Amino acid sequence: MVSDTIATKFSPTGARIILSTAALILSATGAIAADQEIDEVIVTATKRASTVQDVPFSINAQTEKDIQRLGATNLEELSRNVAGLTIQNLGPGQSQVAIRGVSAGQIVRDQPGVKEQVGVYVDESVISLSLFTPDFDLYDLNRVETLRGPQGTLFGSGSIGGTIRYITNQPDAEEFDAGFEVNLNSVTDGEIGGHLKGMVNIPISDVMALRAVGYSTQYAGFIDARREGGAVTEDVNSGTRTGGRVSLKITPSDNFSVTPRIIYQKIEADGFNRQEVFNLFANPNTTTRPAVQLGEREQHLLLDEEFSDETLLADVVAEWSLDPFDLTVVGSFLDREILVGRDASALTGSVSVDLGYPEAAVLLPSNLRDTTDLQQSTLEIRLSSNSDGAFQWLAGAFYSTVERDYAQRLPTPGYAAATDAALGAGTSAAVANGFTNLDSPFNSDLPYDIDQLALFGEASYDFTDAFTLTVGARYYDFEEERVITTGGLFANGDTGQVDKTSSDGVSPRIMASLEVSDATILNAQVSQGFRLGGVNDPLNAGLCTPGDLAVFGSFQEYDDESMTNYEVGMKSRFDNGITFNAAVFYSDIEDLQVTLDAGSCSSRISFNVPKAHTSGVEFEFAAKPSDSLEMSVAGSVLESEFDSTVTDATGAVLGGVESGNRLASVPEFQLAVTGTYLFEAFNSDAYFSASWQTISTRFTQPSDQLAGAGNFTSGLPFGGASGADVTTVDLELDSYALLNLNLGLVRDAWEAVVYINNATDENANLSFDRERGGRARLGYRTNQPRTIGVTYRMKF
Repeated sequence: MVSDTIATKFSPTGARIILSTAALILSATGAIAADQEIDEVIVTATKRASTVQDVPFSINAQTEKDIQRLGATNLEELSRNVAGLTIQNLGPGQSQVAIRGVSAGQIVRDQPGVKEQVGVYVDESVISLSLFTPDFDLYDLNRVETLRGPQGTLFGSGSIGGTIRYITNQPDAEEFDAGFEVNLNSVTDGEIGGHLKGMVNIPISDVMALRAVGYSTQYAGFIDARREGGAVTEDVNSGTRTGGRVSLKITPSDNFSVTPRIIYQKIEADGFNRQEVFNLFANPNTTTRPAVQLGEREQHLLLDEEFSDETLLADVVAEWSLDPFDLTVVGSFLDREILVGRDASALTGSVSVDLGYPEAAVLLPSNLRDTTDLQQSTLEIRLSSNSDGAFQWLAGAFYSTVERDYAQRLPTPGYAAATDAALGAGTSAAVANGFTNLDSPFNSDLPYDIDQLALFGEASYDFTDAFTLTVGARYYDFEEERVITTGGLFANGDTGQVDKTSSDGVSPRIMASLEVSDATILNAQVSQGFRLGGVNDPLNAGLCTPGDLAVFGSFQEYDDESMTNYEVGMKSRFDNGITFNAAVFYSDIEDLQVTLDAGSCSSRISFNVPKAHTSGVEFEFAAKPSDSLEMSVAGSVLESEFDSTVTDATGAVLGGVESGNRLASVPEFQLAVTGTYLFEAFNSDAYFSASWQTISTRFTQPSDQLAGAGNFTSGLPFGGASGADVTTVDLELDSYALLNLNLGLVRDAWEAVVYINNATDENANLSFDRERGGRARLGYRTNQPRTIGVTYRMKF
């Protein structure tokens, strides 16, 4: 089936690029000069230290050197160089991670019950949160590991597609170390940005060391906002990221250590990277208001927007090496406060038009404020063998408790008076349902409590020096409780409605590894992963058209998602230093949780698709053909499709979920090529590095691939526009390519780099944004324009 996928199903151009590149790489391995070694990378993906080549499944590790040469400052930028890893940009601090095409489609801020499909960890501590996974700064990291395929055995729920791990540099009692990095950059048609970062490692004694990291980044804005009256505010999406981490490692004996740590980070943004093509208040169809055609990297605002994410992670890792086994205890506490404040004037105004409010009331500025307050505590205890025998084992227990308070408010000064005037005196107070701000037509409180208990284990046996078999399983037990209270004109008036979800089961894994030569190891595995289900928030029935209410009103609960992955791969490290890793996989998904925009209801729903699959091939190649040249190539070809058709209450296909249609947000192919030329200049080492990444077409959500899906009519007579005018957009997000260039000079302990990111000034559409089903606003989230900068880093 996978061979059929590669041969006939994929975009011919994309398939030819990937497969011909792989064939060229394989044929060239013998032509590269010998004795040019590439450093081996040590990883802990199996919760044991081993090299990337020895891990018996598909894994990528981007080292500190890789991160610096690529100029990556966040996970999204890094992901373009990792085969099979995609990140859908949904705005500052908001992204959706997918590995190998396992994707539910677009998840937005008002779906707090939806669980993540990729687990994200900082060392041993889990930090993943659907949509709002913290994007920690990459400074002073040892590496970033990407574990492909279900990792439910060792990493649990949320790792159905795979796991990403930030691995930090640890305190070292052997020697003092310090460094800093300073950057200044200029964005085309945007602002000046930059950062200052520093680290210090202090040996306090022979058994104690402290490591501290601090950073502050100023992000340059590049989106311009048109205002009422024709004014333009430039670069409204600037922002900052500030934070640090402090860890203390105490090793009182050769067989015991304890490492407490605190990580703090705060991200603030003044706006969002949204370029609009239609806004209820700014479009070319109005006649009694100025007609406006929004351009590239432009949007329309009545109110300034904002985003903030304050994250505190406190954890401790204790390791004790005993005679028959090693004991590891990990405890963590995560506290987060998130605010998404956006201009919802077009959303509120669209409802006001439906209700027949006068134009002055339609134009009232309206600020939708989504807040998340999360506290998560976890404890993991595990034992692992530490002998050199053929039999190795690992067993452990994991417990977590999450309290997540999600709330929405829609303060719109003057709206209570407008409502009472249009619908009758006292209307605003009558629908408030206990919420005190009558000028807020929508209010909701949704506290969540989630408890998880898991037992896991894995064992391997070396039947021969060349063949190893590994089996593992994880038992899990989840309980979730949610209470919803809503009030205001747009809300349903729910009062303390309690919904509960629970699930338990076992996720197994079996892996085999065969060393066929000194250079090549073959791997095969069958593994399972899962994702907890949940309950949809009630639709805002008062906002729904009768048709949308009939279509979406029957979707309440959604079940657990599960996946079985079948995979074979090879890992080769040749005598001439070349490494070539590749894998072919097929994954059956049952009850895939898909998210869909509920049209005029200004709501989102999740529902299950009985059958879906992903399949594909991925490869990564690295070589050092000579002392002066380093190169790497990474690519993947994917097929991610529905194998079932879901219909709504009217019998029509629901939102593009039809057998044979693509899963959302997943490119069919991606390719990254990186090369570095090393030379001498000014009596110093120098290098020129170039990286080129291409991502093929994607859809933001499944319905975007339906015929005519890109034709939008607002149905809202406003400003002289009839509401019947059609705005046509291309919902198939175009493929794009990014070229980054770096020129560096290295002397002793310092390095200076001049760089150009996005050298061709590509304006890529990363995801599609629609407000109230497209009736109020249409736009795309886009990437940063060409950026020219200089970085200086130094070690002491």
